[in-house]
Amino acid sequence: MLNARKSIALLLALMLVLIVFSGCAKKADNGAAATNAPSATDAAVVSPAATDDNTPIKLTFFDMNTGDAFDNAVAKEITKRTGITLEIQQPTGNPSEKLNLMLASSDLPDMVLMSRGSDVVAKYTAAGAIIPLNDLIDKLGPDVSKMYGDTLKKTRYSDGKNYYLSNWYGLENEPVFGMNLRKDIIKELAPDKADGGTPFTTDEFAALLKSYKDKYPQVDGKTTIPLSMSGENMGATLGTFKGMWGLKSYFDDNGVLKYDVKDPKYKEMIQFMNKLFRDGLMDQEWAINKNQTWEQKISNGIVFASTGAYWDLGNANTALKKIGGDDKQLYPYKVIAPGVDPAKTTFGGRSSLGWDAIAITKANKYPERTMKLINFLASEEGQYLLMWGVEGKDWDLKDGKHVPKPETLQGFKDDWGGYVKKTGIRKWTWFIKNGPGTDGTPLDLAGRFIRGDIDKMALKNLADSVWDTSPYDNLGPVGGTPETLLAQKIQDVMTQGITKMILAKSDADLNSTYDKMLVDMKSAGDSKVESIINENYNTRMKLWN
Repeated sequence: MLNARKSIALLLALMLVLIVFSGCAKKADNGAAATNAPSATDAAVVSPAATDDNTPIKLTFFDMNTGDAFDNAVAKEITKRTGITLEIQQPTGNPSEKLNLMLASSDLPDMVLMSRGSDVVAKYTAAGAIIPLNDLIDKLGPDVSKMYGDTLKKTRYSDGKNYYLSNWYGLENEPVFGMNLRKDIIKELAPDKADGGTPFTTDEFAALLKSYKDKYPQVDGKTTIPLSMSGENMGATLGTFKGMWGLKSYFDDNGVLKYDVKDPKYKEMIQFMNKLFRDGLMDQEWAINKNQTWEQKISNGIVFASTGAYWDLGNANTALKKIGGDDKQLYPYKVIAPGVDPAKTTFGGRSSLGWDAIAITKANKYPERTMKLINFLASEEGQYLLMWGVEGKDWDLKDGKHVPKPETLQGFKDDWGGYVKKTGIRKWTWFIKNGPGTDGTPLDLAGRFIRGDIDKMALKNLADSVWDTSPYDNLGPVGGTPETLLAQKIQDVMTQGITKMILAKSDADLNSTYDKMLVDMKSAGDSKVESIINENYNTRMKLWN
């Protein structure tokens, strides 16, 4: 009996030891989990089970472009495929301010979409707020690797790692700027060029403006304007004229990048613009035109020509079409400067690396599941879901090709914005790749499948003027440095100088203003900033090659 009691006591003691040991082990495991939360250095460690896990989870996603609830048909299909529901966050004010505030407070979402064109990406990367994606892509992102290709190499940080994926990436021959002209007037004054295909010279363009002014000094009692521009969108105005002269982001002076205004051709361009202004062929109020004012002038039918991207004229063209039909609208044409090869014009500056950057933050507790989501959305299947909608509901696959349902096309035609919100098609524009899918149909259904007459004219006249801006994007000083202040001061000097030159009363005034601008730029420290630009450019080229 005694032996039996001893045996029971020993057994109980052994069980107690095992329970205590087990508890300690669990405590140790929990402690390790708490101290090994995803970070910028170790979050990309991947477990094999991650690829098969579809357990429902919710991720927060700050998207600077949209803030609607993730509950439409496309959103539901994404959740069905991945098990992930997204809580979309968007600022009510300035996105950049919200992004900076989140970084400063470390109050980060799980995913973030921000502008590639700002310095916020570099800030998030340097602060360790977003994690490197390379290991995750290698193990869980085969479709990311396939779709992005060399873009991954070109979007690496200086340490050789990828901290974000581009959005709207890949270069396509889609025109941007052009000289937009009323087609009905072109049919009357230059009928041989009305249908496009043959560019105007700057002399022919100026003559057209003068002929319009002489023939139509007034329309409905209002003074006509041969050429109008928006002073609020100086980039579009200068981009159009720079395109005529084949100018790019910087002046390449024998392999050394300098500010574009230092290019002798830039001064020629300004002189041409000034002559149009002094001859009364340019809107005398262009410098103070707000976008709304500029748009209203065109809508009233008193403007013959305008600079800018052809899609910026959408509202004005709609109004003109109601007044006088298709030909009363402004269509994009090419104008070339003396000595410039029409094929080397630069109206279509586009970055092959995209507009946005999408990243996983260090706050994300599910980096593996997030990469699984990203891989699906970035895949061709995911792209057609995002941009075409749900198969069988919005489109069908016939003979190996994507075919949109008639009601889908009609929905976009009738009410683009309303249809996007209703169906979710083209609502969640993430990891978007420009161009066609493998079956030849465009990945962007609404934007590329059906082309209007104005789109077709742009492609006919300006597709060969598209060029890749990515080698020159964001080469300036990093934000928050003393050199950033120098760069801003130089930019202010150039903006003021360019405006004054276009409005100059004489050639002498223009020349003196140009010379003073260069002197002021030098005083502001342009050589220091240009040194940084060239250093960053050379570093980028080494990283890419």
